[in-house]
Amino acid sequence: MTHSSAIHVRRAPTILEPDQSRVLLRPFTPGGPERVGRIISRIMSLPEDRVGLLLEEISAEFSERHQHIRTLFLERFEQVRETLATDEGVSEQRRLLIGSYFLAEYSLESAALFNPSIVPHPDQTGLPAGALRFILSLRATGEGHVSSITFRTGIVHPDQRIEVCNPTGFLTEPRQIPNPRFEKELFGRKLLELGLSGEFTRRVMHKLGDSFALEELRASLQAEQFRLPDGMTQGDQDEAQGIWMLARSNYEVQFQPEQQLSARILFPATPSQRNGIEDARFVCFRNEDGTRVYYATFTAFDGRVVMPELVETSDFLRFRFITLNGPAAQNKGMAIFPRKINGLYAMLSRQDNENIYLMFSDNVHFWNEREVLLKPVFSWELVQLGNCGSPIETDAGWLVLSHGVGPMRQYSIGAFLLDRDDPSKVIGRLREPLLKPNQNEREGYVPNVVYTCGALLHNGELIIPYGLADHATGFATVPLAEVLAAMQSE
Repeated sequence: MTHSSAIHVRRAPTILEPDQSRVLLRPFTPGGPERVGRIISRIMSLPEDRVGLLLEEISAEFSERHQHIRTLFLERFEQVRETLATDEGVSEQRRLLIGSYFLAEYSLESAALFNPSIVPHPDQTGLPAGALRFILSLRATGEGHVSSITFRTGIVHPDQRIEVCNPTGFLTEPRQIPNPRFEKELFGRKLLELGLSGEFTRRVMHKLGDSFALEELRASLQAEQFRLPDGMTQGDQDEAQGIWMLARSNYEVQFQPEQQLSARILFPATPSQRNGIEDARFVCFRNEDGTRVYYATFTAFDGRVVMPELVETSDFLRFRFITLNGPAAQNKGMAIFPRKINGLYAMLSRQDNENIYLMFSDNVHFWNEREVLLKPVFSWELVQLGNCGSPIETDAGWLVLSHGVGPMRQYSIGAFLLDRDDPSKVIGRLREPLLKPNQNEREGYVPNVVYTCGALLHNGELIIPYGLADHATGFATVPLAEVLAAMQSE
């Protein structure tokens, strides 16, 4: 029996194309403080009646595109008001107008909407028997090739038909939660790993309790800076900057419950994410007490360095961003197993751009050791091999979708099987790709690529959302039994 007849992959008609009309209001700062001050001075010179007319025009043009636009104008005014000589006697109209000059629309997915992952929705009420509601995360790429995380909801119907709900037209960023608390022990471990272990760092940390807030850290840093009689050495300054950057990279954000899931945008918010949050691999993780939490590993990119980071949420309203620590937390493509194995967290990774590795840890935030799990063998993966999302638990073992890069830099999706009790044992592997670009999927931003960041299993069918040529997103379904039957032992 040939492989093509053994596995029947069905491509769904649903295609998610990037939509340039989905825009987010972002801060716009043309030049430094001096230029901002000159712009504000020009606005201040406008007569009050002209201010009112301009504000009416702007509100009429943009209020249908953004919720609570006046609130956003006022918030932005508060962020630039320090350049005003005095803001006494500045009318609310003028404050609103000033705020509008320092905002701009950002088309979130103007370039691409791709590399999805899929997890069961926490709310499965109101569905017919055999249906499943899901959450789809997607990498949205816009101007400047900056990537962020956007979401869709949908339903896998009993007949395996895939329906993705239309997204809302309004997009919102979350509020950053002030004063998140840090655990001193974990924070200290990361500082040590970063090489921040000098006398300055020790004195700063000594002032802090077992847990501390960002403002307490700021106060300790400032106290130490002012304490030094001869000023800070370059080494002290480097340590202070490193401590502060680490703290800023660990933060929490909160959406409001009335904001639809498709309106919630996780946009880069820290220096390490400056150029994008890429390829989030979401997994529904089952704790040992039966509770569930959603983890997503992703790649933070600052334009020069790629850093693996972690986000966790229980409800898709509050998200906690955390640095991944340890010498094995490197490069791209990390994917967490959906439960502990023998009392330890487990994760797949690809530190060397070629092979798939396996890691274990007693702390989901720290990863110290790795071992090679799988190397490229077949012609369609000889350039590199990597995972395509978190392993899926089946009665036969841990099913892992993989990606392989072959001739002409063609990306294909394959699969392999790991032992349930000892995932360091590879017990099966597809010799041929499960999914490779067809004639309709080859054209796009990066030709000849199919790629996914996570699939799910429902009623014996694998549901695989996948990126098409780094441009759009499609779906495929395939019977699990056929995939397992085609596996050959290592």
